[in-house]
Amino acid sequence: MPAVTARRVRPDVGLASGLAGSVVRLSRRLRQERDTDLTATQLSALGSIRRLGPLTVGALAAHERVRPPSMTRTINCLAELGMVRRDPHPTDGRLVVVTVSAAGDVLLDTERRRRDAWLARRLRELSPADRDLLRRAAPLLERLTQS
Repeated sequence: MPAVTARRVRPDVGLASGLAGSVVRLSRRLRQERDTDLTATQLSALGSIRRLGPLTVGALAAHERVRPPSMTRTINCLAELGMVRRDPHPTDGRLVVVTVSAAGDVLLDTERRRRDAWLARRLRELSPADRDLLRRAAPLLERLTQS
């Protein structure tokens, strides 16, 4: 029975390796399309704040899977650049709530348009069947990020 199990696992290992490499290369290529001095960590945090709504630094750190002191440094940089606003927590005076500023919204919108335009051009090079396959795979890839 272990031989059967090994044979079943092996194709998944190959799939995992190939998929991971492709995702890394795509991510790297998308980063090259950016026109901002913000780091990937700062952009990710900014995007999460906008997507999730106002939240504490601790909640953002948990969502981004980083330690709170690291997220505090990230938020401090974003605040200095005017990308986020820090407001007092409504019920806990020890905490602050972080919100994306108008400048942060503009930056995120600009970067998203730039990234999406590049990817849309590349997708047009694919066949309709390949685009449909990617359309169906996108939710599966998103699910992989949730675990």
